[in-house]
Amino acid sequence: MAAELLFTAGDLARMRFAVSPMWEVGPSLRLLGSGLPHAVHRPWAEQVRPRLAALGPASGLLAELVPPTGYVPDFINPAPAGPAPTLAEELAAIRATPAGQVRRDLDRLAAEQGRLGPRLRALHADPAAGLARVTEAVEAYWELALAPYWARIRAVLDADVLHRARQAAEYGAERVLNDLHAELRWTEDTLRLRHRTRPLPRRAAGAGLLLIPSAFTGPGLYTRLGRQDPSGSQDSSGRQDPPQLAYPARGIGGLWAAAAPAPGTEALAAVLGRSRALLLSELAAPASTTELARRTGLSPSAVSQYLTALRDARLVSAHRAGRWVLYARTASAEAMLAPLGP
Repeated sequence: MAAELLFTAGDLARMRFAVSPMWEVGPSLRLLGSGLPHAVHRPWAEQVRPRLAALGPASGLLAELVPPTGYVPDFINPAPAGPAPTLAEELAAIRATPAGQVRRDLDRLAAEQGRLGPRLRALHADPAAGLARVTEAVEAYWELALAPYWARIRAVLDADVLHRARQAAEYGAERVLNDLHAELRWTEDTLRLRHRTRPLPRRAAGAGLLLIPSAFTGPGLYTRLGRQDPSGSQDSSGRQDPPQLAYPARGIGGLWAAAAPAPGTEALAAVLGRSRALLLSELAAPASTTELARRTGLSPSAVSQYLTALRDARLVSAHRAGRWVLYARTASAEAMLAPLGP
């Protein structure tokens, strides 16, 4: 069996790529909830799981919203308005979701799961207030689970988009679509998704096609067709979202393998000082001041002072996770350390 999505020349002309923070939130939550993360993501999961207790009640809401299998409400993945929306922009789009769409999505979730949990029943009853709670929960999860790693994840996603763009320029859109995923095939004017039984009616989505690389989708292919309203009704802006396909980005296999203490710190120490260079080396994975002090033998006050200097130089970023503040290397620091590798 295969589902088919018909395309016009106009749809292909509007095909584009986007990097979406929310397309990392849902799949990463599902991966953590599975208890058996893919080997590729095990280093990340082992670091993040101990921090999840800091989410408090938000953890229950997210667990209801992203069940272990099956449908996830469409409203948590609004169509990216540009090539790389920020998390704040996507959360604003979620809060602006019409109440009717929220209830339709939750009704579909209830039909597939058998019932809604208490938090989602409250969201169904009062979508405006419930969406505010949803976005607060997502923001809390992002800060402890994804923000400290975003520079590394974003580099992989951007590299994938650049590869696809060059592929399109050299070989055309057909090569791009046929190379995205084993389940996806383009023939003539039709995009076919193998082993998918749910129909993909073209009228359920707007024009174009959004292709979204993701680090956490696993081997699968995620789809979103906008509103599931059989009438094909549009949103308040008069537009419908284009179909979205989230696929595994190239290079995921090396995402966490690259997170090793950087060699060549002697050369870096001559520029930054030995203690600052040592801290950057230890920040291959995000860590707190206390953890860095334990690893390096520096006093917590000294670590704090050096981290402040590195943060002022935009080489380190800070992310609050419950009672902890986690520090991570920025993209600038990663780029500086890369030439020092073997």
